[in-house]
Amino acid sequence: MRQGDVILQATQDLPDLSLMSVEKRCDLVLARGEVTGHTHRITQGEAELYQWGINLCLRVYSQTAILTHEEHQPITIPKGDWLVTIQREYEPRGWRQVVD
Repeated sequence: MRQGDVILQATQDLPDLSLMSVEKRCDLVLARGEVTGHTHRITQGEAELYQWGINLCLRVYSQTAILTHEEHQPITIPKGDWLVTIQREYEPRGWRQVVD
């Protein structure tokens, strides 16, 4: 599942979310645009977002959640656990995150 440069992949292989190295994020913002400041954000449904290191996991508790962004169509995310990846692209100086 994808919205712009944010890719969601269903998973059943998460770390123990109660570990001290896992941080619960309260804002439900999966990604923030570096240029525009627009956000990929969960706006409807019951969900939690966790981060450990550079990894993000979205846990959707309700039957669905809605992911919105100012420049993309909203997408419906089914209940479950999702790994969140920000697409990267190669440029001559190395890899960088795609700017949305």
